[in-house]
Amino acid sequence: MKRFQGKGVCGAVAVGKIMIFKKPDAEVKRVRVTDIENEKARFEQAKAVAVKQLQEIYDKALKEVGEANAAIFEIHQMMLDDEDYNDSVRNIIESRSVNAEYAVAVTADNFADMFSAMDDAYMKARAADIRDISNRLINVLSGNPSAENDTGERVIICASDLAPSETVALDKDKVLAFVTAHGSSNSHTAILARNMSIPAIIGAGDEFLAEISDGDEAAVDGYTGEFFVAPDEETRARFLEKQRTDEEKKRLLQTLKGKENVTLDGRKINVYANIGSVNDIGKVLANDAGGIGLFRSEFLYLENSDYPTEEQQFNAYKKVLESMAGKKVIIRTLDIGADKKVDYFGLKKEENPALGYRAIRICLTRPEIFKTQLRALYRASVFGNLGIMFPMITSVSELESILSVCGEVKSELKAQGIGFSENIELGIMIETPAAAIISDRLAPMVDFFSVGTNDLIQYTLACDRQNPDIEQFIDTHHEAVLRLIEMSAENAHRHGAWIGICGELGADTALTEAFLRMGIDELSVSPAFVLKVRKAVRSTDLGARK
Repeated sequence: MKRFQGKGVCGAVAVGKIMIFKKPDAEVKRVRVTDIENEKARFEQAKAVAVKQLQEIYDKALKEVGEANAAIFEIHQMMLDDEDYNDSVRNIIESRSVNAEYAVAVTADNFADMFSAMDDAYMKARAADIRDISNRLINVLSGNPSAENDTGERVIICASDLAPSETVALDKDKVLAFVTAHGSSNSHTAILARNMSIPAIIGAGDEFLAEISDGDEAAVDGYTGEFFVAPDEETRARFLEKQRTDEEKKRLLQTLKGKENVTLDGRKINVYANIGSVNDIGKVLANDAGGIGLFRSEFLYLENSDYPTEEQQFNAYKKVLESMAGKKVIIRTLDIGADKKVDYFGLKKEENPALGYRAIRICLTRPEIFKTQLRALYRASVFGNLGIMFPMITSVSELESILSVCGEVKSELKAQGIGFSENIELGIMIETPAAAIISDRLAPMVDFFSVGTNDLIQYTLACDRQNPDIEQFIDTHHEAVLRLIEMSAENAHRHGAWIGICGELGADTALTEAFLRMGIDELSVSPAFVLKVRKAVRSTDLGARK
């Protein structure tokens, strides 16, 4: 038996046979060409095929992992149209009289090296995306078929790393688990694995690939990051028992559907769901969430080639409100910037984009974009129970400006005879230490707070959450973070506002009791975690001594 240690990124276990992931043979040879125009035409034709392939992958991802996680494949399509990338390929073909495959390979190396050398972690990660789209182009140009990765049975996929497109292209029903030598817990593949609910381990190291063969039996623990090859009978039995226990827990969770989120001592909590598009509503209803605590409206912008119109937004908001049939729906205004780039916004390159021109800062300096979204939201409010939430707040003056714009929009709609609800709750995200520290001044101005723990942790600990090299320094249970949340809860209640958590920490059931003792009123999590959080709430006794 051989044991390897990586990092578990999706809590579940699997026992089965290994299949080493085979990538298409993308070896590129330099060939001198005489018909330059024909070579450039081959490149353009390959691009068209690649875009079509990516659209098919996007459609598959949309069904399996939702719009938020499928968005990367739209970004890949946009990258294929990048002017600098295309100019480089054409210039190399022309200046060196070489084949398109070679020109794409050289461009890929140059651009990937450029991105890898950047300080910003998000831009560093784009190097993998460049290689992904370039390999796709080279395979199309070379006529290479996709490598055969279908054994006809369920297997544990082992690889050096997996591109997002490779992860989604696999038949989910044939995958028991993922184990990769490299990668980070914030990589697209790790995120996709979590959303596909497939056990996954990343960072197991190159040595494990040299020690395995196709068909070897293995055991994967996505909780601990342990990976056993040729497990002995005792280890195999332990994993099978853990697997059986997991399945039993899932079955028992299903019995919680229709039950209230009430603690043992009688305190009721709202458990809502986070979603990225109207296509995720089915998951919200299937998992019995009490409402939607975070609808990420920026995906309406990410999926468009230009600013979404008022009507486009109105129809999306109306659909989600109607589908939720009177249950609370909290829609966050656009949170573009930082790790969410949209070309048509024309945002400048920033040294520290997470600390830069993003979210509410864009809205307040581009009021035409903000007012279009607010008009759509207010118009849609008559079709359901709407709350509007504003991200990245750091000051009272920002909130005053936001409320002023809301007042203008309401006045304009009234003047035009357009109806809207007078019962819309307005709230802000507590995702900066500044907002938490002045929460006593912000609370009287709004109806609710929602704590965005992902960014609150990042800004409090000065740790870039996109940087895999500092994961060991990101303590999600850090006392400073918990104190800021508790401070915000106390100030919210003191001034008549309610408070929820919509970041990933909301699904961390090790903290559920602590959050409830702080006075948190609502936990909003990915749909798949709703029943797990409900169980934690129903198992908590706040009457017991701390």
